[in-house]
Amino acid sequence: MTAKMIIMCFSYWLSFSYLYRNIYFTMKLLLDRILQDGRCFPGGILKVDSFINHQMDPDLMCEIGKEFARLFAESGVNKIVTIEASGIVPAIMAGAEMHLPVVFVKKKQPKTMENMLVTNIHSFTKDRTYTVCISADFLTKDDKILFIDDFLAFGNAAQGMIDLAKQSGAQIVGFGFIIEKVFQHGGDALRDAGYRVESLAKVLSLDDCEIKLEDA
Repeated sequence: MTAKMIIMCFSYWLSFSYLYRNIYFTMKLLLDRILQDGRCFPGGILKVDSFINHQMDPDLMCEIGKEFARLFAESGVNKIVTIEASGIVPAIMAGAEMHLPVVFVKKKQPKTMENMLVTNIHSFTKDRTYTVCISADFLTKDDKILFIDDFLAFGNAAQGMIDLAKQSGAQIVGFGFIIEKVFQHGGDALRDAGYRVESLAKVLSLDDCEIKLEDA
């Protein structure tokens, strides 16, 4: 092996090692925060409002955005879509990393919005059905979208996004979630339907109000 080949191999190893450390750091940071600050309530509810979806940790959100950008770098995505309100910050962080526009689905229909696409989404946490909308100007047949949200439970928000994409002719290249509650099987339904789903943390169980995470 020549000196040049040795240097190249070492360079590749350093790059891989750096990438692995970054991925491990992001995942461990997120899993540790869920175990440390997450709160469990009866009915399969996990609250992470102290660092994700009410009060937010900007450093953690930045790392989450970087990880979504890494995961979907080769997907062909040209637009990121989310739904207000909890998905907006991680979507913007990913959009900043990927230099892509971010658009969010609104839970109230503005009087000024014309040519809108509409669907219904049921919120598991709030036990309420929303009529949500997005402007057809910002979701078109030319868009290859990545949908990002904070939670994947039963997949209701994702199914609403699928409906909006069908109405517009947009293509969904993937779904990215900060936390997937595996035991509620929304991810299974999406994967069975042929969609790519990437979840940064997977909750296996909340039985007896104990948080059990995959790989924790």
